[in-house]
Amino acid sequence: MSAGLRPLLVAQFLTAFGDNAILFAAIAMVLQGGRAPDGYIPALQAAFLLAYVVLAPWVGPLADRLSKPRVLILGNLVKAAGTGLVLGGAEPLLAYALVGLGAAVYSPAKYGILPEMVGRDALVRANAWIEGSTIAAIVLGTFAGGRLADWRVDATLWIIAALYVASMLVTLLIPRLAPRGATLGGALVRFAGLVRQFLHTPRARFAMLGASLFWGASAVLRVLLVAWAPAVLATRSAGDISELVLFLAVGVIAGAAVVPRLIPLEHLRRARLAAWAMGGLILLLGLLDSLWPARLVLFATGVAGGLFVVPVNAALQEIGHARIGAGRAVAIQNFFQNLAMLLAVALYGAAEAGRVPPVGAMLALGALVLLASVLISRRLPDSVRGREGD
Repeated sequence: MSAGLRPLLVAQFLTAFGDNAILFAAIAMVLQGGRAPDGYIPALQAAFLLAYVVLAPWVGPLADRLSKPRVLILGNLVKAAGTGLVLGGAEPLLAYALVGLGAAVYSPAKYGILPEMVGRDALVRANAWIEGSTIAAIVLGTFAGGRLADWRVDATLWIIAALYVASMLVTLLIPRLAPRGATLGGALVRFAGLVRQFLHTPRARFAMLGASLFWGASAVLRVLLVAWAPAVLATRSAGDISELVLFLAVGVIAGAAVVPRLIPLEHLRRARLAAWAMGGLILLLGLLDSLWPARLVLFATGVAGGLFVVPVNAALQEIGHARIGAGRAVAIQNFFQNLAMLLAVALYGAAEAGRVPPVGAMLALGALVLLASVLISRRLPDSVRGREGD
């Protein structure tokens, strides 16, 4: 692990912890205020994702135009402002949207910095560290956010604001990297051209669609658990629901930890097996009605997800760094992934408003993940040797 990677991991952990804790703090506010309006919880998740989709043409060039550590600090400043809005009594949807804006600025720099700090041979391992750090933050942020907010929402929000400030301070320890050069003018037209250039090969298309599938399914599963767990497992509080997300996230950490040995970049096609397993396990979850079997299946689902998303992310970064620049590549990745998440959460929100039973929604999600993963892997080459695109 390089010296610059260590503070990046710590800074990323702190900011991702805050991102997830604030969601469950907002959920707790809704649950403590009485029955949540139909579709409100999915709307919270959608509000966070909106900036990723709308600003995708501009945040990538921004990450390449400035030194990436500076961009990380800027993203955290915006997130802290969003937390302050909640503390000031603003509508949670608006405040969480501002946190999402900060996250949209932060993400291209977070991932785009990796190819500038490590070589190709270490890229999968660096991704495993970043994904592990992110998922660990999701684990602890989700759990702590739910439990602390059941106690006191305002204290939880002050802690989250402090975490964003701490992340900024740790970011100052990352060695300064020279800007790669980019302009913001005409970004929308260039973005469309870069998308076509980036998705030129079957390998790139598989990695992009695969990552979008993973994050779309993850977003729906997280908000679906808010409805499914009370209906099937008789859980009630935000803390109880966050414990279920804990098992899912720990599984992703476990999968990310072992994936460099199992799925190197040269054999990206192997990742499809993990995606199929993820879909099958979500189907199995929909058939369960007791707590510990559900926890174990959520853990296994996370393992399959980690085995799938880490090599897919590494492939996207390798392709993007070589073709169009890391920051812009991650912005394109964020656009597709968050568009998938936004559409998936919106579709689930409509289903919830239409009184679709949580069990039926869980079974439908598993079937869709399984079918989509089969379709997107059909034309992927067996291996890649020597150059991207073989």
